[in-house]
Amino acid sequence: MNYTEKINVLIEALPYVNRFRKHIIVIKYGGNAMINSDLRHSVMQDILMMKSVGMIPIVVHGGGPFISQMLDNLSIESHFVDGLRSTSEEAMKVAEMVLSGSVNNDIVRTFNHLGGNAIGLSGLDDHLITVTKKKVIDPDSETQVDLGYVGNVESVNTLLLTNLIQADYVPIISSVGIGSDGHSYNINADEVASAVAIALGASKLIFLTNTPGLLADSQDPDSLISKLSIDEANQLIENKVITEGMIPKINCCLEAITNGVDKAHIIDGRMSHSLLLELFFDMGIGTMLAHSNDDNKEV
Repeated sequence: MNYTEKINVLIEALPYVNRFRKHIIVIKYGGNAMINSDLRHSVMQDILMMKSVGMIPIVVHGGGPFISQMLDNLSIESHFVDGLRSTSEEAMKVAEMVLSGSVNNDIVRTFNHLGGNAIGLSGLDDHLITVTKKKVIDPDSETQVDLGYVGNVESVNTLLLTNLIQADYVPIISSVGIGSDGHSYNINADEVASAVAIALGASKLIFLTNTPGLLADSQDPDSLISKLSIDEANQLIENKVITEGMIPKINCCLEAITNGVDKAHIIDGRMSHSLLLELFFDMGIGTMLAHSNDDNKEV
């Protein structure tokens, strides 16, 4: 790349830097971008760049594969109901140790090593995330199933997050919450990210995934749907274009947009520097959801 090309890259990014300076961007960090060390480094560089140009990033992470591995190592049984992990008290202790311990610490360590200023949190810290017990219907038996210590987000302590932001920290939040019984609960990280974005009035909610975005044909990676309104997303769900694991992720996007978040993005975390490519350049790389088609035409 010659000097002119480098300058053109900066010029293309400039409107986006100006548009989102001092705006909150919530990033749900997951998938291969967590497991692969090179991708993890790339994501942390992107978040540091966002912070350096004046954006306010907040990171929410899960860690399902790491929990499964640790449960297997300890010979603790675990099973899923409609995509959700049934979590016994014993399994919850492991989940909390993994999510709020090793996984969270590793993310914070990587970010700070690059020169950032991150602080690790779980939902238990100053009641950051309070939950109610999640109840689900088993699609096979059509009966209600007790998932154990699995929660729905009830509230987010915005004062704690605001204080940390004002102190120039990047909050890194593990998806563990606290119930009214004082017990820790496992929470779907997508739901936590959506709830945090809504509570703080974020401009954007971004999901790092193992897919290019929403595909019109799940078997064709070239069928990416770049822009989508609420009505269009609901129509695609009804027509079964959006299916299986993408449905809850899209629902989290729709929940956020309906409750005041400007835009939600589903992008490919397997691509190096995918956050910067989506945020700072005209074409973007994933699927952007907004309230209406008119919103989708804006930056």
